[in-house]
Amino acid sequence: MNIDVKIKKIQKDFYYDFTIPDYATTGSAGMDLHACIKEPVVIKKGHICKIPTGIAIYIKDRNVGGFVFPRSGLASKHGISLANAVGVIDSDYTGEIICPLINHSEVDYVVNPGDRIAQIVFLPVYCANLIITDKLEETERGTGGFGSTGK
Repeated sequence: MNIDVKIKKIQKDFYYDFTIPDYATTGSAGMDLHACIKEPVVIKKGHICKIPTGIAIYIKDRNVGGFVFPRSGLASKHGISLANAVGVIDSDYTGEIICPLINHSEVDYVVNPGDRIAQIVFLPVYCANLIITDKLEETERGTGGFGSTGK
């Protein structure tokens, strides 16, 4: 399934020339987002740095959202992930996409201009109609949580 998403370059003097997100392979679910910075940024161990992508998007369909996920290679090889786990780009948000990268490793990490820092996946969004009640349906699990399934 395809959707049209408008993309706009954010103009800032201190930004590296932006890179349009794209799919690395024909089977990729996410489009790579790139660091739009003029100079390398050092993320010290245990710290967070907000890295701009230099782009803003517009999703016309309110039933679609853009979800920004960490890149598995950065996370598994270097301990670099997103501080917010998954970024949610609502259909009505048209500001710049900024990635709060966190360094979980024991060494500093350098983000260079143009580096692939995250990936965006477009997914359906359901809007819930909340119904206030005094009783919920019985389920096999019930109220058990935090390891209650024994697995």
